[in-house]
Amino acid sequence: MAIIAVRALTKTYGKIRAVDGLDLDIEKGEIFGLLGPNGAGKTTTIGMLCTVVRPTSGSATLAGHDIVKAPAAVRRSVGIVFQDPTLDTTLTGRENLILHSMLYGIPKGLREKRIDEILKLVDLKERADDVTRQYSGGMRRRLELARGLLHRPAVLFLDEPTLGLDPQTRARTWEYIKKMAKEEKTTVVLTTHYMEEADQVCDRVGIIDHGKIIAIGRPEALKEKMGGYLVVLKVKNPPIEKIKALKYVKDVKEDGDTIGVTMEAAHIHLPELLNIVQGVECVETRVPTLNDVFLKLTGRDIRDEETDDTGGWVTQVAQHQQRGK
Repeated sequence: MAIIAVRALTKTYGKIRAVDGLDLDIEKGEIFGLLGPNGAGKTTTIGMLCTVVRPTSGSATLAGHDIVKAPAAVRRSVGIVFQDPTLDTTLTGRENLILHSMLYGIPKGLREKRIDEILKLVDLKERADDVTRQYSGGMRRRLELARGLLHRPAVLFLDEPTLGLDPQTRARTWEYIKKMAKEEKTTVVLTTHYMEEADQVCDRVGIIDHGKIIAIGRPEALKEKMGGYLVVLKVKNPPIEKIKALKYVKDVKEDGDTIGVTMEAAHIHLPELLNIVQGVECVETRVPTLNDVFLKLTGRDIRDEETDDTGGWVTQVAQHQQRGK
């Protein structure tokens, strides 16, 4: 059963359609990645699902609550971990969680028990009474994850949860996210610019561009649709039309002096391809990645800089959480 159901959801800012008739179902208990270039509409979509951006048209429900008709119920059903740190570094880890539990109305009798449970889950119980300014970046991120789950939300939204962390800390953070999703039975919706993370962590991903979902499915299934191996050649003035004419070639992408050729059975056909392409400086053969899928569908890298589509919702969410709404 879908815990998030979106139908023809649209948001316009003047003449700009940030989200354009979006249809999307996210199942209970899954880790779902919403991926897209900056300006594609993913942030506005999450803003609407969190009820701080009002849709222009269409509908959506979260945990059975309509995002327009029952915004307070929706807010009680979600947890959010922001891209930028939002902890009070003058407080201890435990005090940050106590403050959050009070804002969300967790009964005093349950507060201590729940805080101890969540601190244990993220391996911070021994450091719970240290001031958070003494925490490492990874520890602060884990405390923010704990805070987002403290009130047992049905859906946890993660906005670039590992941005700025070193590779080892990023890997550990994802371990905690997967562990929490399983043990807390929480649906996780995340955005990330690290495509390899989405590939490894997400049960499904949806690629959004120009406000529409253009592909959705398991990462492996999306990669399989690429149709074979990817051969990357660095070469000047390649004979593109001759390459495209080869029956085992599925797709050709140019990027300056580099071309990417998607082809079947590269281990068999690569010599023939190299006979056609003269002056090759280097060659790389690999199986397609999720980033290759992204590039093929959107024609641009996920880190391209474009106009932000937030409409200021991040600030609004922070204000709502501070008020305990």
